[in-house]
Amino acid sequence: MDILLVASAFNSLTQRVFAELGDRGHRVRVELAVGPLTEAVRAHDPDLIVAPMLKTAIPPEVWSRRPCMIVHPGPVGDRGPSSLDWAITEGAAEWGVTVLRAVGEMDAGEVWASVPCPLPPDAGKSDTYRNEVADAALEAVTLAVDRFASGTYTPVPQPPDAVRTRPYCGQADRRIDWSHDDTATVLRKLRAADSHPGVLDAFLGGEWYLHGGHVEDCLRGVPGELLAVRAGALCRATVDGAVWIPQLRPRRAPGGPATFKLPAVLALGDRLPRGVPDSHVPLALPAHRRTWSEIRYREYGAAGVLTFSFPGGAMSTGQCRRLLAAYRHALTRPTSVLVLGGGRDFFSNGIHLNVIEAADDPAEESWRNINAIDDLAEAVLTTTDRLTVAALGGNAAAGGAMLALAADEVWCRAGVVLNPHYRLMGLYGSELWTYTLPRKVGAERARRLTEDALPVSSARAHDIGLVDRVLHTTPESFPGTVAHLASGLATAPLTQRRVGEKKALRERDEARRPLSAYRADELRRMRETFADPQDPYHALRRAFVHKDRPDATPEHLNARRNHPG
Repeated sequence: MDILLVASAFNSLTQRVFAELGDRGHRVRVELAVGPLTEAVRAHDPDLIVAPMLKTAIPPEVWSRRPCMIVHPGPVGDRGPSSLDWAITEGAAEWGVTVLRAVGEMDAGEVWASVPCPLPPDAGKSDTYRNEVADAALEAVTLAVDRFASGTYTPVPQPPDAVRTRPYCGQADRRIDWSHDDTATVLRKLRAADSHPGVLDAFLGGEWYLHGGHVEDCLRGVPGELLAVRAGALCRATVDGAVWIPQLRPRRAPGGPATFKLPAVLALGDRLPRGVPDSHVPLALPAHRRTWSEIRYREYGAAGVLTFSFPGGAMSTGQCRRLLAAYRHALTRPTSVLVLGGGRDFFSNGIHLNVIEAADDPAEESWRNINAIDDLAEAVLTTTDRLTVAALGGNAAAGGAMLALAADEVWCRAGVVLNPHYRLMGLYGSELWTYTLPRKVGAERARRLTEDALPVSSARAHDIGLVDRVLHTTPESFPGTVAHLASGLATAPLTQRRVGEKKALRERDEARRPLSAYRADELRRMRETFADPQDPYHALRRAFVHKDRPDATPEHLNARRNHPG
């Protein structure tokens, strides 16, 4: 079928629907809701319209004349714009996704499909949305599309006794009362707003949106008090414990420019009181500890797993350097397999554009950041005494996708979306991709992947050799599955032989053309881009950081081939 996706943004769920419906043989195009939809739909003339993430209503002249499906992140009968926010705030353990027929009343149409999903107790809204909710949404969308294509299925009305309309969840509903709310309540409020819109709070002489929330099991203090910092995050006391908050966003001043999220310590700047302790924790935390740490290391037999979790998948200069130091430590351990990743959410999206935008000299910070992530990629590529695995529990894009290719094997969870390209940010790219990507998929396919700039599903990535293994697990079970498989690989009979073979191959490749030559060529192009104030990268970066709405749908989303690359 010819399917048109109508969306407010080409977000993670829209990308996944786009990629996976294409895998199923449909012709899929996208129209962003930034202009008159009626004219755009008439021009596309699709067989079916699907709205994976739409904040505005589809016009009556569209839904009354064409079949339109709305993806709602809630079970049958649930209505309202803050469905998932309320579910997490209220501590729901089970939720769902419903595909509805578009009608005049929001979320009131007949049901094409509905699929339940769990809500993990320790994950934030954005993490859950990209994982459990996205899994259920894909199952519901494919079921609804198949039912529509059959021509024999009639969508069913929502049972009146199941209807529950939830109001918009505003800041008054999200407000934290530090003198009263216990840790569990604070965490639910933070997690229900972690990526957007954050929880508005006033402290240290300013107003800030708090983003992200993680429990702390040891530190204690006066409720609301700033207790410690760690890797850019803040720890604040609650009435019965403490929580870690990784990011802050200043409240926008009336008439002032838009603000954006930054690591909390960086956002506070000079407002951070002197004497706040830096609370260090070891890489290998004891199993009983419940505290926040962006990088952790554990061993499972002869396999080491170096897990990292950076908000939004962005990796600043400091985060890259800390991860490289942890990687070097892991190399001192007596293991035969080393896994990089293995967490349940984002693997990496490359350099940290928000931190770069906030720097006094964004061009120089761009340069420092790209060199720091290059150092990490090179360290992985030149590891020849053991096998390395990049384990992607969540999406990866740009330099993060290329970083994964530095490992000997790439494993990813089914449902992961890869964006192995840089073009949409106006960058040539680095992370030694000119060596690793053609080695994985061939020169011609590497060219198409980077030029087409389209998302790739996990199944398609496996088909073209971008990914070596797809793991069909739930998000919650992915870390344990990775640890089990890595432990088995470490003791497999052929592993040591493979280590010897890869060392010999690396030596042959180095003799043919050294890694330093690939890196120098990539960095030369990147340096030229960063140093030119008029280069499109700078305007594209600012637009991305400030979340500027595009004026029109990007052309490459309307020229969809069934399989990118």
